[in-house]
Amino acid sequence: MPEGDTVFLTGKLLDKALAGKTLVRGEFRHPELATVDLSGRDVLGVGTVGKHLFTRFSGDLTLHSHLRMDGSWDIYPAGGRWRTPAHHARVVLATADVQAVGFRVHELKLVPTAGEHDLVAHLGPDLLDPQWSDGHTEKAAAALAAQPERELGDALLDQRVMAGVGNLYKVEICHLLKVSPWTPVSEVDTRKVVALARKLLLANAWRHEQVTTGDLERGRRNWVYERTRQGCFRCGGRVEVLDQGEGVYRRPTWFCPRCQPGPRPPT
Repeated sequence: MPEGDTVFLTGKLLDKALAGKTLVRGEFRHPELATVDLSGRDVLGVGTVGKHLFTRFSGDLTLHSHLRMDGSWDIYPAGGRWRTPAHHARVVLATADVQAVGFRVHELKLVPTAGEHDLVAHLGPDLLDPQWSDGHTEKAAAALAAQPERELGDALLDQRVMAGVGNLYKVEICHLLKVSPWTPVSEVDTRKVVALARKLLLANAWRHEQVTTGDLERGRRNWVYERTRQGCFRCGGRVEVLDQGEGVYRRPTWFCPRCQPGPRPPT
């Protein structure tokens, strides 16, 4: 599932392409919205909250979308050829000079702009909120600490605690803290966890590459994430990967046993 910084950048690119323009085409390839035509509406802007995208139109109308595991928004010049097969398109928003196509996007819903908050009210603080304050840190840290026996890796993916962390950052945060992802939350400083999560997302919010080591060179960008072949970027030791979470929340979880001592599931 895309991380919060990926969604943030997607929102900024959509806003740059569409805001202030009038739609000449606004169609859906989605059962519940197939008869809706947005052509003629002005695009007021695009915003994000965690992993949720909000495209706002004139007439007090907002399109809510979510990328989930495989969704994307691609931007093309008017008449440009799509890189993704057309049967994957779920929504097309086109102006006189540009077209934005949502491929495999999920949770497509049109709501009154004033009702956007209802769709994200369950979320914890958005780690990329431009109005972030110490109060946001305290709220997220308290939510994280509320279940002290919970595995840290699982808690980091809970968007109700703080919004924006996906599996890559979950894995890398645990490594940077030098703890196993299966470590109980009670054994970490929750304020430090929140601060680190925000730092990583902020560092990558305006670029496509997601770098946690500070090294932009390919193959050197992450500490342990997807490094079972290369080894730990810190110590060079063997990186293991085990599943964490249940059902649809199960995720492959990379870690370095040497750098990250602590509990682990039986194998």
